Amino acid sequence: MTIPKEGETIQIHSYKHNGRIHRVWQETMVLKGTKNIFIGANERTLVTESDGRTWLTREPSICYFHAEHWFNIICMLREDGVYYYCNMSSPYVFDNNAIKYIDYDLDIKVFPDMSYTLLDEDEYEQHKKEMGYPEVIDKILKRNVNKLVSWIKQKRGPFAPDFIEVWTNRYLFNKEMQSKEK
Repeated sequence: MTIPKEGETIQIHSYKHNGRIHRVWQETMVLKGTKNIFIGANERTLVTESDGRTWLTREPSICYFHAEHWFNIICMLREDGVYYYCNMSSPYVFDNNAIKYIDYDLDIKVFPDMSYTLLDEDEYEQHKKEMGYPEVIDKILKRNVNKLVSWIKQKRGPFAPDFIEVWTNRYLFNKEMQSKEK
């Protein structure tokens, strides 16, 4: 697997278990890329849904993906604090200038006070039947929901107090460097 380079712009592609595209984020700046971790940032980026509808993200976001965990975390920087949207998903791969993963429906929304809500359980059960999620995937996802909740409670990874500051500063620095190059 190739590794995205800091400062370059890539896409993010979300798929469903049946292989169909779910959603594409047009532009995300690479802040860190290793064989296991991808951290990126975007703001006001075009998102295309599977049905062709498009929309723009509203606020700056820091995106965290890991090649060994079955979730990814979007940290949305809003005026009243950081909101986290956590997707239960396959580990990511980097292919053809895009981060790619399978979205498994279950989501956890985390609020600035670190309270959280598990979302889309009905959608998960429906898609599990329709697309035939194997039992092993079901077990992995449920284990990773617990792991993610543990991270939230322990303020690990993207939930750590300094994570947002460090990566927001890196994003602003890279944006400034790119504007000087133009």
